[in-house]
Amino acid sequence: MPADLHIHTCFSDGTESPEEIVALAKAGGLTTIAITDHDVAAGIDRAAAKGREAGIEVVPGIELTTEDANAEVHLVAYFIDHKNKSLLDVIQRIQKSREERIYAICKKLRNLGVTIEAERVFGIAGHRAAGRPHVAKAMIEKGYVKNFKEAFDRYIDFKGPAYVAHYKLSPKEAIALILQAGGLPIFAHPAVSNCDQIIGELTEAGLAGIEVYYPSHSSSQVKHYLKISQKYGLLITGGSDYHGKDSGREIKLGQTSIPDDLMDKIRNEYIRRNKS
Repeated sequence: MPADLHIHTCFSDGTESPEEIVALAKAGGLTTIAITDHDVAAGIDRAAAKGREAGIEVVPGIELTTEDANAEVHLVAYFIDHKNKSLLDVIQRIQKSREERIYAICKKLRNLGVTIEAERVFGIAGHRAAGRPHVAKAMIEKGYVKNFKEAFDRYIDFKGPAYVAHYKLSPKEAIALILQAGGLPIFAHPAVSNCDQIIGELTEAGLAGIEVYYPSHSSSQVKHYLKISQKYGLLITGGSDYHGKDSGREIKLGQTSIPDDLMDKIRNEYIRRNKS
């Protein structure tokens, strides 16, 4: 049965609880999911508990936002020790930076004639480590934009006038952190980052796989990343990057998944690396 290895909950910028995610996975015929919230691992225990009840394997994961000289690179991790002290210390630093970032984005937006309050953004998120999708929701709510795409395109995308960076690791730093926490580092949606030239050096640093199957990857891009995975001996992974029914993204849980044989290879590689 299929596995969806890229899913977000309300603990980052998803709209559904960990328990709701597991229920949706069960209803959709998935047998394995990975909870990969942005820069936070707080929803994993709740998902795992519900997964045990529902007969769904929940892989503990995270998605770390990193940056090299030319691009933003996202790394997802599978089978992390989500209570690892070094990991939690970095998460705490990132979460504080995310909170400060919202104030800075709201200030930039005010200078552009878009007045939204940071506290409203935090209220929409339900936590202090809000993200740009929560800013977009606040803008939609007040009628400044019609939808998420307009919010990002006009204001808060990577090159938008109200974009503000938050504290990020370098890709190699993130790989080292994931490995230290016992996880498998995976290059998420590589076509989005568009920096294939770094895959070789990331492999040397310990990269374990590539998210080949992703909703926005074209068939030619899938073939391209399959070849790169084979070239470097990397695991082939995939997932929907699901953020919820009300997230503004027309993506369904399990829309992109991987079959049992690829999931077995991922699981076996984790076991091989962590034999004591």
